[in-house]
Amino acid sequence: MIKCHLSKLMGENKMKVMDVARETGLHRNTITLLYKETAARVELEAIDKLCKLFGCEVGDLLEFIPDQ
Repeated sequence: MIKCHLSKLMGENKMKVMDVARETGLHRNTITLLYKETAARVELEAIDKLCKLFGCEVGDLLEFIPDQ
């Protein structure tokens, strides 16, 4: 399973979905799906923009957790 840490990064930076959308140019729905961890797929461009915004690596945004 892939865990998305967008909600944690947004909380640490005191940002709302609309703030991230405005800063990255990503659609609000894309950000919401990642925030709620319900996205089925993510464009590399979206990951790139989020990593640039938060100054983080892909591994800080997404984490692989092996199935039990």
